Amino acid sequence: MRSLTVLKYPFVSALFLILVSHLLVSAAFAQAGEAEAASSLANAEEGVVSAYRSVLKAEEVGANVSSLLFRLNEAGGFLSRARMAYRLRDFEETVRSAYSAEDIGLEVESDAVTFKNSALNEGLQHRVLAMITSVLGVTSIALASFWMWHILKKRYKGTDHESELRVGIMNEY
Repeated sequence: MRSLTVLKYPFVSALFLILVSHLLVSAAFAQAGEAEAASSLANAEEGVVSAYRSVLKAEEVGANVSSLLFRLNEAGGFLSRARMAYRLRDFEETVRSAYSAEDIGLEVESDAVTFKNSALNEGLQHRVLAMITSVLGVTSIALASFWMWHILKKRYKGTDHESELRVGIMNEY
């Protein structure tokens, strides 16, 4: 009987150490999960804000950003879910939602840069076209005026209007 009691204490001690180590390991993983969740949430917030700024810059140059705003709202929804999950200490859902928000934010930012560059190119093309049409318009008016002056000069050169004009001016003095 005594041998059973002697084996009982090491068994209980080993069981106790296993339970304590399991709790310590779980706490360490929980801390790592919380740190990862906080980090992913911060990255997602930064990504969505950066995407929002890119969309604003694209809109300022005249790009049509309505589709980007829809995607940005979607990223905001994932970001809200991530914040709520973090408050509820559901770190796995926090990380999943934060990664989704960050991915959408990166896509939106990339598309916003593309839209901005496209709008800038279109604006440049419109300005070049306006400049060319203005130069052509001024040139055509100048040529038409010169042509009309040349025609009128030929027409009045054959008549004696110049001498009549001189005589009229001399008579006044």
